[in-house]
Amino acid sequence: MIRVVLPAHLKNLAHVNGEVRLEVTGPDAGPVTQRRVLETLEAQYPMLLGTIRDRHSGKRRAFIRFYACQEDLSNESPDTPLPERVVAGEEPFIILGAMAGG
Repeated sequence: MIRVVLPAHLKNLAHVNGEVRLEVTGPDAGPVTQRRVLETLEAQYPMLLGTIRDRHSGKRRAFIRFYACQEDLSNESPDTPLPERVVAGEEPFIILGAMAGG
């Protein structure tokens, strides 16, 4: 079970409180990656489709950041396996809305 923390505006959009818990499965049963987590999140909460990453290119939106185990994973490949503590459900995968300006 993957724990996902969403920013407040996406929680409101998805009508959830607290963390989202996802069972990340698939036909290949390969490693759990950012891509697989986001695909599962968007499948379970279709109202989030296009809010975290571009619908066509699949690229992360400019002001969205990903964190796990106190590390910024935003610029990692979406196919890089997530840390084992996240996969085990010990640590959350955090999606954060970044701010620009001062």
